[in-house]
Amino acid sequence: MDNKAALTLTSLAIGYNDGKRIYKVAEDINAMLSVGELVSLIGSNGAGKSTLLRTISAFQPPLSGEIVYDGCTEPKHSASDLSRLLAIVLTGREPIYNLNAREVVAMGRMPYTGFLGRNSDNDSKVVANAMEMLGILTLAERKVETLSDGERQKVMIAKALAQQTPIILLDEPTAFLDFKSRVQLMQTLRALAREAKKAILLSTHDLDLALQLSDKLWVMDEGRMYTGTVQQLSDSGVLSTFVNGEGLEYDSTEKRIVIK
Repeated sequence: MDNKAALTLTSLAIGYNDGKRIYKVAEDINAMLSVGELVSLIGSNGAGKSTLLRTISAFQPPLSGEIVYDGCTEPKHSASDLSRLLAIVLTGREPIYNLNAREVVAMGRMPYTGFLGRNSDNDSKVVANAMEMLGILTLAERKVETLSDGERQKVMIAKALAQQTPIILLDEPTAFLDFKSRVQLMQTLRALAREAKKAILLSTHDLDLALQLSDKLWVMDEGRMYTGTVQQLSDSGVLSTFVNGEGLEYDSTEKRIVIK
C-alpha cells in the first residue's frame, strides 16, 4: 500500500447554507485517503455520509475547511480538472437503454474526448483494460438493461476505472446486490485499489464486510468523523460506541458484530 495522499480533508465542516440559515451536518473532519487504499465510510442514516461524498465531489460546497485533491485545493480545479482526478459511482440504477456494456464503459473517457469525441486506439485499450480488470469482457456486447444488478454495478465501476482518476468514490455500491455478489464486489474493489493504485472511498451499510475487507474505516457519528484501522477504532472504543445498542454488541476481540 502506498502512503501517498490522494485526498486530504482538513477541519472540514459539511452541511447546507440556504442564505438564511446554516445547517451543519458534521464538523471538524480530518482525514486522509491514500493511494492503494480501500476505505469504507460508515454511519447511521442521516449521519452525513452522502453529504460528505457530495462535498468531496464538489456537488455542494463545504461550510468551512479544506479539501485537497492530489496536492491541490478544490477551488483551483475546474469541473474538467476534477473529472480527471475524481470518478463517482452513485447508488441509483440510472436508466440506460440501447447501449452495450462496452459503450457505457467508454463514457468514462469523456473527460479526455469530450461528449461527442471519438475514442482513439488508446482510449479503446483503456476501456478494454478496465473491463478486463473487472472480469466483464464477456459482457462487452450485452445491452446494459439485460445485465444482472451485480454485472451492471461492475460495468459502472469499469466506467469509473476507464476515467483514469487517482480517486474513486462509490455511494453504497453493494446496495442492490445479494450477499455473494456483495462479498465479490468488495474483494474486487480491494484488489483494484492495490493493483491499479487507486484511492477508493465507498459508503456502505455492510458493516461486517467493511470490518473484514477495508484498509481503514471512516465512522460518522454524532456530527463527528473518526478514522483509523479496524484495530485502532476497536482499541479506542469508537466501534463499540457506534455499534452497541439494543440487541447488538461489538466484539472487540473477534472484531465482529454480535446479535444478542
